[in-house]
Amino acid sequence: MGTGMAARLLGAGFPLIVFNRNRERAAPLAKIGARVAGNAREAAAGAEIVIAMLADDAASRAVWLGDDGALAGAGAGTLLIESSTLSVAWVKELANLATARKSELLDAPVTGSRPQAAAGELNFLVGGSDAAVARARPALDVMGRQVIHLGPTGSGALVKLINNFVCGVQVAAIAEAIALIERTDLDRDKALAVLTHGAPGSPLVKTLSARMTARDYTPNFLLRLMAKDLAYAQREAQDRSLELTTAAAASEVFARAIEAGLSEKDFSAIVEPMRSK
Repeated sequence: MGTGMAARLLGAGFPLIVFNRNRERAAPLAKIGARVAGNAREAAAGAEIVIAMLADDAASRAVWLGDDGALAGAGAGTLLIESSTLSVAWVKELANLATARKSELLDAPVTGSRPQAAAGELNFLVGGSDAAVARARPALDVMGRQVIHLGPTGSGALVKLINNFVCGVQVAAIAEAIALIERTDLDRDKALAVLTHGAPGSPLVKTLSARMTARDYTPNFLLRLMAKDLAYAQREAQDRSLELTTAAAASEVFARAIEAGLSEKDFSAIVEPMRSK
């Protein structure tokens, strides 16, 4: 995701310093004009805008905090944009830390996956001040097709978790439907077409059911990351005295897939343990 976003910025003429905890993954960006930093602090030093795209709260904390973290390198007035899918609690904590350093944070997670990142077709779900959104817009517009300002800090993070929990439930449901169809005498393609071309046929269901039937689990969105997002969404609901029962059920299905060794596959691979019974 981050590579595609960075390539879009470079293509639009933005001067760019990049840092990846796996230095080899930054090499393609160096070939097209990015300067590769040795750590997050070096990458943030002197930057007007710092953008992070990471896997989870732990990875985000590791990159932003500490002597070599991006916060240590960011100067007063720097705009920080956190595009990872994170817990609302950590986003708010990070925003407070940014304020203490006289910087400002936008939480701006995205919908879309690797192809949309490469094509500049992401949707940014943004929380933060109007002024910060206006300042970020030139960069966000290069990387995405839509910038949706949802409210104050944490709003983007919360809507992204709600979005992903609904996606996770849909994926679990279509995986179980395919597994059920395959255990019958039905013509799988005809039966599945009824679902994908009818009321259940969301864009996600259509895309992932095709991957499931082709058994092509080339990662577009890692299975373990969807499991993480479901857990974060459930935590947010629990904090508001609500139980997400469908998310809990989907989480169990994803947990079985992780136990089967599929965590680094595309999240459509959730169907495979159901087939092996």
